[in-house]
Parts: sequence; C-alpha cells; structure tokens
Amino acid sequence: MEIERKYLVRELPGDLDSYPHTEIEQGYLCTSPTLRIRRMGDVFILTVKEHIVGSSTAIQNREEEFTMLRDSYERLKTKCDGNLVSKTRYRIPLAGGLTAELDIFHGVHQGLRIVEVEFPSVEAADTFTPPAWFGEDVSTDPRYRNSWLAHNS
Repeated sequence: MEIERKYLVRELPGDLDSYPHTEIEQGYLCTSPTLRIRRMGDVFILTVKEHIVGSSTAIQNREEEFTMLRDSYERLKTKCDGNLVSKTRYRIPLAGGLTAELDIFHGVHQGLRIVEVEFPSVEAADTFTPPAWFGEDVSTDPRYRNSWLAHNS
C-alpha cells in the first residue's frame, strides 16, 4: 500500500545536488488501473497501481512493481499513451525518518516542481506538517498526477 501526499514547491532547498538524485523517464499504458513503465537510471520497472478511495486527503494506492529488461521497456515505451514524463528526482531526508521525493520536470513540463512524501499510515499523512520550502498541497488535484501530465502538455 502506498500512502502519500503531494505538494508544489515554494522554493528549492539549498545545495540540491548534494542529495541523491536520479533521472526518471516514465510512460502510461493505461490509467484505470494505472499501468506505468519507468526507467530510473539503468533500472526498468513495470508498476500496477489501483487508487483506493478513503476519507483522508492523502493519496492511497495498491501498488505492485516488477523489474523489466531494457528491451521490454523499449518495446512497451512505443505503446504508451500521451507523452513520456521526464524528471530528475531528488531524495531529501525529513524529520521523523521521512523522505521528500522532489521531482523537477523536463521537456513539455519544464519548470514544474512537485514534492511527494510517503507515509507509514494514513494517520501519519493526515498529521504531517510540511517544511517551509513545500508549497500548496495538491494531493487531491488530478492535474498533478504524473498520468495526467503524460496526457496534457
């Protein structure tokens, strides 16, 4: 189970390149349920996600990931709907053992910056106080889902 909240970014943290980061390319084969392919460096992943409706503003998904070979990724990439989403993901430690995953988008979404935090429980997500560099909470706004971004440039 994936439980997360998503925010726009008010300002970038200082010394950004000192944090671990990777280039990501991803595309969508289907959005209900979500079938996503992703390249993170030299790792290729097929993800199946199904949204769970709950009373929290946190995003809740059942999620399964499967590693793939590069050739399989390349074949499936040609079958994706919409545009591929390209971004750099920075992993920034937060208080309480949490990690902010800061995505800085490239290509058709150049300039967009979104930060996500995954939580161990809905309660932890609901009581989270974001750091000052986080902006507006867009967890419930479908325009900031990567699958929406892939179909809208």
